[in-house]
Amino acid sequence: MAVNVMTSKEVTKKVFNKEELFILDVRNESDFNGWKIEGENFDYFNIPYFELLDGVEEIIDKVPTDKEVVVVCAKEGSSVMVAEMLSDAGLNVSYLQGGMKAWSEYLEPVKVGDLNNEGEIYQFVRIGKGCLSYMVVSNGTAALIDATRMTDSYLNFAESIGAKITHVFDTHLHADHISGGRTIAERTGATYWLPPKDATEVTFNYQPLEDGNDVTIGNSIINIHALYSPGHTIGSTSFVIDEKFLLSGDILFIDSIGRPDLAGMAEDWVGDLRETLYNRYRELSEELIVLPAHFMIIDELNENGSVAEKLGTLFAKNHGLNIDDEYEFRRIVTENLPPQPNAYQEIRQTNMGKINPDLDQQREMEIGPNRCAVR
Repeated sequence: MAVNVMTSKEVTKKVFNKEELFILDVRNESDFNGWKIEGENFDYFNIPYFELLDGVEEIIDKVPTDKEVVVVCAKEGSSVMVAEMLSDAGLNVSYLQGGMKAWSEYLEPVKVGDLNNEGEIYQFVRIGKGCLSYMVVSNGTAALIDATRMTDSYLNFAESIGAKITHVFDTHLHADHISGGRTIAERTGATYWLPPKDATEVTFNYQPLEDGNDVTIGNSIINIHALYSPGHTIGSTSFVIDEKFLLSGDILFIDSIGRPDLAGMAEDWVGDLRETLYNRYRELSEELIVLPAHFMIIDELNENGSVAEKLGTLFAKNHGLNIDDEYEFRRIVTENLPPQPNAYQEIRQTNMGKINPDLDQQREMEIGPNRCAVR
């Protein structure tokens, strides 16, 4: 039987649609336990490929015949080998094209809403990494917020909808993934905006993004209003777009809040985090739709695959917004922190322009799940 190929886009659709899928992951156990493809109706079996070099007879009865099966490894090669052996044994299986490397880099654009005068806002879901970035489109022009390093995905999408990128924003200096903002600005001639309090060590030119900045996109009255919201970093800045959407960066997520320690400043910044969440955000309309820069678990995805929720709903349900005692808040935020992101110091230095790792190094730096939230 022929070996089938399954793409990251196809797996993403199964995640969004809550379809069944059996994943045979042939990476090392520690790699599988640390980071895997997640889906609500996915089943898993993990066995390192080197245990299958002499054949797959011992796992034949582990592989279902009534579900789609995809074999997954780090970069594809090992999964092709295992898939071919299973196919030779009479099983109908696929392998994941590009492996976990491709899964980490895949972006799925999802339209999340309409804006004034026929404008639109799209969310790019980096399903394997939990990163979320945004494109605001109006009258043939576009603004990009929190772009990842997969720059062609944004440029190709903008071209497909007939839009020119004129502004690129980063809500803060990212520590868990390499920003594509500066590269996209260079390739398109767009203005690159960065909060100056996060940019004290950068080696490149940028437009200072400060509280109260207003940027108009297109010929319409679509307005991107910057709101200083420190806590995750000292410069963290949110955006209120068209009085409908709140792009919260890494300050507020659907089911958690941002961590303040990625510059080693947890004790110093936890007060800023509380001020942003409990005062600055409380002054905003509860009807705003929160669009964060990350999601933590697959349960945060909506039916269409987007990650979005009303601010008022988060005030009611998000535990991080309902800790009345300030000392308890400080304790929870500084003590309930997951491990820091892989190579986060090197990622920060890359985003400052201090180092310029090659593509393979960038991929290695970003391996693993995002860890931008308090548990």
